[in-house]
Amino acid sequence: MSELTSFPQDSEAPGLNALSASVERLSYKISLIQDAVKNLVQERTQQENKIEDAQKRIQHILSRLPEQSDGRQLNLLGEAVTPNNPEDDNEPTTH
Repeated sequence: MSELTSFPQDSEAPGLNALSASVERLSYKISLIQDAVKNLVQERTQQENKIEDAQKRIQHILSRLPEQSDGRQLNLLGEAVTPNNPEDDNEPTTH
C-alpha cells in the first residue's frame, strides 16, 4: 500500500530524454522572452525621457510667448532681434 519510487528503466529513457530536451527548449525561449522584455522596458524608459524632455521644451517655449495683449514680435528661438524702427522702413539711400 505504500508507493515505491521507481527509477526509469532503459525503455523509459527516450521519453525522459525528450522531456529533458523540451525543458531545455522552453528554458531557452523563456530566456529570450526575458531579454526582449528587458529591452522593451529600456526602450520605453528612453521614450518616456524623450517625451518628458519635449514637454519641457514646449513648456519653455510657451512660457516665452507674450501675453495676448502684448503686441511685440515673438522671439521663440532666443535669437537676437533688432528692434523694428519706423525709420528703417524707408528705402536704403546711396550717399
